[in-house]
Amino acid sequence: MTDPFPAPLISLTWTDHVTGTQGYLVVDRLVRGVSSGGLRMREGCTLAEVTGLARGMSMKEALHYDADDARARYIPLGGAKGGIDCDPRDPRAYGVLVRYLRAVRPYIESVWTTGEDLGLSQDLVDRAAAEAGLVSTIQAVYPLLDDEAAARRRLADAFAVTVDGIGLDELVGGCGVAEAALVALDRAGLAPEDARVSVQGLGTMGGATARFLAGAGLTVVAVADVKGTIANPAGLDVEALLAARDAYGTVDRSVLRGADRELPADAWLAADADVLVPAAVSYAVDAVNQVSVRARWVVEAANMPVLPEAEALLAARGITVLPDVVVNSGTNAWWWWTLFGDIGADAEEAFGHTRRAMRALVGRVLERADAEGIAPREAAHALVADRLPLMAERFGWFR
Repeated sequence: MTDPFPAPLISLTWTDHVTGTQGYLVVDRLVRGVSSGGLRMREGCTLAEVTGLARGMSMKEALHYDADDARARYIPLGGAKGGIDCDPRDPRAYGVLVRYLRAVRPYIESVWTTGEDLGLSQDLVDRAAAEAGLVSTIQAVYPLLDDEAAARRRLADAFAVTVDGIGLDELVGGCGVAEAALVALDRAGLAPEDARVSVQGLGTMGGATARFLAGAGLTVVAVADVKGTIANPAGLDVEALLAARDAYGTVDRSVLRGADRELPADAWLAADADVLVPAAVSYAVDAVNQVSVRARWVVEAANMPVLPEAEALLAARGITVLPDVVVNSGTNAWWWWTLFGDIGADAEEAFGHTRRAMRALVGRVLERADAEGIAPREAAHALVADRLPLMAERFGWFR
């Protein structure tokens, strides 16, 4: 597979002087002098992982560039990512987060816009950023805004929107993932009410994805969290499970119904489902455990959940992987659609815009994959490669 980008622009490793914890920042590309990508915290996070995530962000930004839409105010940025090798449940984690943000503050002030990712909530990131002396975690983009004050109010208002007790910022990503899955079902002629889905992770992305897929008529037969898999062939009560989550997406088992079963942690992978949604950690599906997959589609809600060798083996068995750079790109795009003013602080407007954008993007990727006889990930890479010359000509790329 051809990589359309050269090596990252910036790659650094930080060591916390208090705990010895390591953190990483990779700025893959700058467009108009700015990059975009979240900050994750998980035990075992590596520089290689963050580098791959940053490259994925560059692709997500490029994929959402529509040169033919003269009304679009959002013009893509470059890609970046941050990571901290620390268990977010560790009592020392917040202090580590503050010190990391203080150390990389010059980058956030000038070239890196960031926000919540795996292991962190936006509220926590914002609180730590203020303690680290930052105006905002996205202040590097402010010089690109026509009306900074209005844009900041619009984004703050959007983050204050909730739907049935869940924040719009959490829901919009799941809306995009669900739409990606629905496009695949539509192209295969499988009605949503005839489809079954298994989801790994009930955190921000996984929980929202489960909600939207259930709302679209799919039967959610299994979900997994750190305690294990919850399964019911007749379908789980998704709303009850979401309401019983803690801050880390772990479900209180006291809400389970009589027919709900508690299974081992990896049972979600082998569920009798049409759609498999890994929505938790990277590297969840490898060359060994991929043999358990029975689904027709693997829809990557998490970043880099399927290892390349596993994806090749799945493809050989007729299982299609819809890649993360396409599937979960809606969250990042929603931030910028809102900030730049393509949409307002309204849930239905956000969901409608996300559905239209994701349906068009996923459709283009799958059409190209079919036409050229290649995997959807290769098709996404090809679409990015097509866009780069025009983006470089119009906006400039710092390589």
